[in-house]
Amino acid sequence: MLGNLNSRQIENVLYSLIVGRIGCHADNRTYIVPVTFAYDGKYIYGHTKEGMKIDMMRKNPMVCFEVDDLENMSNWRSVIAWGKFEELKTSEQRKEGMNILMDRVLPFITGETTISHSLRDSHKNTVEAMQGVVYRIELTEKTGRYEKM
Repeated sequence: MLGNLNSRQIENVLYSLIVGRIGCHADNRTYIVPVTFAYDGKYIYGHTKEGMKIDMMRKNPMVCFEVDDLENMSNWRSVIAWGKFEELKTSEQRKEGMNILMDRVLPFITGETTISHSLRDSHKNTVEAMQGVVYRIELTEKTGRYEKM
């Protein structure tokens, strides 16, 4: 059976996952890229190095965000949301954003854009050690679909 997710189910999907995809568009080019994220009920928080997605979102902050939870080809949930990118620039904003992100993804951290294993034991040091771009996307519209067999 195919169907639409209700608001509660959409929120559940967004809270339960840590990898999604950002779709951005600038200079007549569309770019879709996977990202690690944390959701707080209003914003998607992320961290990355400088690069194409940040350049494009700075030019055009209106983005699309997608997540999917795939059990198999007949059992899945997908959420698509639209919102506005905002770079967190002040030390206080960056720290708040990184705390939200770290609280959610700390158990899964392994990548270069997150943190080295040696800093796992010190959350305070972890947040202060982060370099790169900290951002959030305010989600303004959400829709979801599912298939269940």
